[in-house]
Amino acid sequence: MPHYDLVIIGSGSGNSLVTPHLDDWRIALVEEGVFGGTCLNVGCIPTKMFVYPADLADNAAHAQRLGLEAAHLRAHWPEIRDRVFGRIDPISAGGRLYRASGTPNVTLYETHADFTGPGTLKLGTGETITADRIVLATGSRAVVPAIVANSGVPFHTSDTIMRIDDLPERIIIVGGGYIAAEFAHIFSAFGVPTTIIARSELLRDQDDEIVSRFTDIVRNKWDLRLHTKAQSVTGQAGDITLALTDGTSVTGDALLVATGRVPNSDRLNLAAAGVDLHPDGRVVVDEFQRTSAENVWALGDVCAVNQLKHVANHEARVVAHNLAHPDDLVAADHRFVPAAVFTHPQLASVGLTEQDLQASGRRYVAATQEYGGTAYGWAMEDTTSVCKVIADPTTGLLLGAHIMGEQASTLIQPLIQAMSFGLGVREMSRGQYWIHPALSEVVENALLALDL
Repeated sequence: MPHYDLVIIGSGSGNSLVTPHLDDWRIALVEEGVFGGTCLNVGCIPTKMFVYPADLADNAAHAQRLGLEAAHLRAHWPEIRDRVFGRIDPISAGGRLYRASGTPNVTLYETHADFTGPGTLKLGTGETITADRIVLATGSRAVVPAIVANSGVPFHTSDTIMRIDDLPERIIIVGGGYIAAEFAHIFSAFGVPTTIIARSELLRDQDDEIVSRFTDIVRNKWDLRLHTKAQSVTGQAGDITLALTDGTSVTGDALLVATGRVPNSDRLNLAAAGVDLHPDGRVVVDEFQRTSAENVWALGDVCAVNQLKHVANHEARVVAHNLAHPDDLVAADHRFVPAAVFTHPQLASVGLTEQDLQASGRRYVAATQEYGGTAYGWAMEDTTSVCKVIADPTTGLLLGAHIMGEQASTLIQPLIQAMSFGLGVREMSRGQYWIHPALSEVVENALLALDL
């Protein structure tokens, strides 16, 4: 029975745990899916490689307001798709090959693993292995509602939609979150009529003001069916119909289900190891990423509140340190977790929303700066984008920031930095130069508008 110093289950962020600090450890890496995890293969990276040409197409379609007559654009889906996966697939394959044969102290098992007891795993091959330490990095998977899964109608999730052979004539997207909004942008920018069906608002975790503004914009691009859901799904590939609870129906030739993701914790027999779970299936961890079972750690989507690659990477760094330095543990820092939605317009957020603060009764001040109120906003003829900041009126510290518009995910970074390191609004707004006429003046002016 092979015994290891460390077993890592999952080859996404878990793969980064194999550091030079552990060169003298015997390590096993278990991966039953595609090597490299969600972000590399079916998540953040390929989607953004589709988003970028979609951004160019969308901007070209609206270039007339700048005095430009754009040539007719046509998206050649196979070329776009092959560019994306022509880069990503070799990275995944290369990573697998390196772990399979290029790391002397690592054994790669390409199979499933179940706990049979503390420190003991039974592999899909029938082999049993044991370990002094085990890290759970198994990620998450797409949720498919039963009404779709049991309908017999062909459908896609984010795992499969990017590899289709050609653009659909019309696409139906079920869901109103990040994944739905990003794919709606991609397909609509490439000329595909797009319908979104969401049981509540779009992007309901965002600040209410941002959601309202965003919805007003995309209502002109997408067929929005909000506050409703499917009550039947019928048809076949190329001719799919969803009857909705509001009495209407929609048709399309492709169906994308983007209703969220669930942790893969239910596939490990964690009870046999004494690993506790939250009611939503997430693995319970402490501030050091330790589970309830001795010498079992977890990171990423299998345990995190925020299913984000930068969170998984942060937790992997914490676990890597704590494995190598058991007498000098460091804690994960989840105080200010930012997120971005690479739709159009782009969204980025960090910290509390205005509705969070209203619900808590905490005092706050908020200010909103339109992109169009700055010189670069004039250059873009931008009449809809906005930066919103929220602060504590007593301490002058930022409580939240929410941006909708061009390069939102970049513009928000100094606000994340200010929150993380305790830099006050007064010091941030007046204690440094802001390049004129850069787009970052949107952030500067929003900070100056706060009534402290």
